Formats: sequence, structure tokens, C-alpha cells
Amino acid sequence: MTDKCKTIPSPVGALTLVASDAGLRAILWEKDRPGRVKLGALEEAPDHPVLREAERQLGDYFAGKRARFDVPLDFRGTDFQKSVWAALLTIPFGETRSYGAIARQIGRPSAVRAVGAANGRNPISIIAPCHRVIGANGALTGFAGGLAAKETLLAIERGAGKA
Repeated sequence: MTDKCKTIPSPVGALTLVASDAGLRAILWEKDRPGRVKLGALEEAPDHPVLREAERQLGDYFAGKRARFDVPLDFRGTDFQKSVWAALLTIPFGETRSYGAIARQIGRPSAVRAVGAANGRNPISIIAPCHRVIGANGALTGFAGGLAAKETLLAIERGAGKA
């Protein structure tokens, strides 16, 4: 089955939203690394209900009016990756966690590097907030959207009221 997509403007560049009938599958960055997220054929569908809802919720987030997302998600990956992505969803708005903290949370304390790799393959950036994961020393580390986008997202969350 062909997934549906739509590209929207944002403060961190153009984002391509991808959805199945089950939910949001991906948010792709303007200069995303090819193959970072495995997708099949895509068909433009700007009126797809999941894409419209994701666009609305992201718009609220960027405007500082939303701290939680409730658009349905359709994660596809290994069981390990899905456990990491589920852990991302538990990081509170405006807070950060280290890769080590995520590894401990999923019961794999020695899997810090694997957590980093799964984080880098997170298909639903922003909503599954991989931007909230930082190095153990507090430094911003790699991010598919680029470190400037990561800084922008964290700044939005620092400046926004809890919606």
C-alpha cells in the first residue's frame, strides 16, 4: 500500500509528513539523509486526515500552544527501535534525557550506542522527541534535522507555556 505525504513549512525548514491509514509514519527533514527512514512509494495527499491533523498539531507546537501530541502514530522498526521510540514519548515537554538514561529506562543499560543509533533512525521526529536526547555531559549531539534545528526545538519548548 502506498503511503500518503504532504510537505509543510516550519521554523526548522520544510517538513514532509508521511502517513498510512493507521497513523503518522514519518516526519522527514528538508535535507534528510536518504534511507534514514525506510519508506516505500509515496503519494501526495494534502487532504489525508492524519496529515491534516499532524500539520495542525505541529503548527500549534511551533506557535508555543501545544506541549503534547495525540495524532495516531504508526512506528515501523525493530522491537528494540520501537522500545527506544516509545521511551522518547515519555520525555516531558521542555526536559531532556541522556542516551544512558534512555538505555536504563528500557532495561538495556549497556546499550547506550544502540540507543543512539535507534534515536537517529526515529522516523517521527519532533512528535517522538529525539531532540530532547542529549549527551551525558549535557552537550547537544547529532540530530537528523541538524543541530540548529535541535536548538530551535529546545528553545521553542523553553519559551512555550505548557499547553
